[in-house]
Amino acid sequence: MRIVKEGYKFIGAAAALAVAAYVFVSPYMAVIPAVLAAFFTFFFRNPKRNIPDDNSVIVSPADGKVMKVVRLRNDDFVKQSCVKITIFLSVFNVHVNRSPIKGEIKFQQYTCGRFRPAYKNSVGFENERHTIGIDNGKMRITVTQIAGILARRIISWVTLNDRLTTGELYGLIKFGSCTEVVIPDNKNIEILVKKGDKVVGGETIIGRIKNNE
Repeated sequence: MRIVKEGYKFIGAAAALAVAAYVFVSPYMAVIPAVLAAFFTFFFRNPKRNIPDDNSVIVSPADGKVMKVVRLRNDDFVKQSCVKITIFLSVFNVHVNRSPIKGEIKFQQYTCGRFRPAYKNSVGFENERHTIGIDNGKMRITVTQIAGILARRIISWVTLNDRLTTGELYGLIKFGSCTEVVIPDNKNIEILVKKGDKVVGGETIIGRIKNNE
């Protein structure tokens, strides 16, 4: 199991505390930091994913549960009517984010905000969030990482003009959050998920382009 580099300091600190408690206090006092070290190892995991080799598909940017699938009149980057899919990530889900499509980052925006529970309807407007817009020449989409009540930092490993492949890692949200993806709403794109569906980042196909020529 791979671990993202941002997790090492959490795992190391908890493990060191467990060893110190075991040696200098008692084995019983080492239990809590040892459990924390195990939890951090679990939380910052980065499992291998079987990413579809198909440019006509749009994959989920995150693991979790689909909270909403709603239609919007417009999006600042997509520039047309669109569909927004909101995915809730519990503290037990994998928290790395992946690019839904192959393309180039043409928009990036970080917004400071509050830290309300990630399942609240207003979190996309009130909470800390980071949005990227991806353009593949035929379609534009946006993906937004949104902090939750426990998440206090959104991490991005990409910047403007970077090129991403489908399913490529681009960021991380720490400790509970949600992710939104906005896709053009037209007859050429079929949405394949609904509210309540469980999705796997980089693997679950959430949309399909019917004519990708």
